[in-house]
Amino acid sequence: MRLLLTSAGIKNTSIANALVQMLGKPIAEASALVIPTAAYPAGGPGAAWRIVSGRAMTPLCEIGWKSLGLLELTALPSIDAAQWIPLVRETDALLVGGGDPLYLAHWLQQSGVADVLPSLQETVWVGVSAGSLVAAHDLDQVVSDWRSPNGSVAGLGLVDFGIFPHLDHPNMPEFGFVEAECWAHALDGPGYAIDDQTAITVIDGEVAVVSEGHWKRFD
Repeated sequence: MRLLLTSAGIKNTSIANALVQMLGKPIAEASALVIPTAAYPAGGPGAAWRIVSGRAMTPLCEIGWKSLGLLELTALPSIDAAQWIPLVRETDALLVGGGDPLYLAHWLQQSGVADVLPSLQETVWVGVSAGSLVAAHDLDQVVSDWRSPNGSVAGLGLVDFGIFPHLDHPNMPEFGFVEAECWAHALDGPGYAIDDQTAITVIDGEVAVVSEGHWKRFD
């Protein structure tokens, strides 16, 4: 799986170009499934709808996909896996919206989607905020108001670094640079603090930063 881990979606030309390169085709020729599940704990159905409808200020669904479907994780355990696994395997991109990273990690596991991910060699995972954070091994340092029933803070383990999103966002004082330094100090490994004009790409294990803004790597 190829990863495009963003703070706020496809916000600029550099990130859009990186996505096209990872897809290996224009966006207008690619299929996608959107996962809005992370939005529910804080924002409810309205927040999920804004992601799907392209009104969330984090460009994801509205960038001109050839086809777009909805993959709601909370519904999957109640339906036959044969109804959704083939579709996931055939799609070009999974668009994973923002919200609560612990809630998202929980439902990725409970739905069975996490078990399918290792088989998606050519799929591009496009994460926004929580949809990017969840790629890490450990979510103990993330900002979350939701708690797993079993107390788990495990992420997907797709990358060996942490992400601090929305760096220096004027409306999010909890994501300032001082807060990023405190977050990084508590990590067991490396981490990236990225602003909303920045993304991290992971292709065949190679990590690169794409940015028209500012970011910092902490070791």
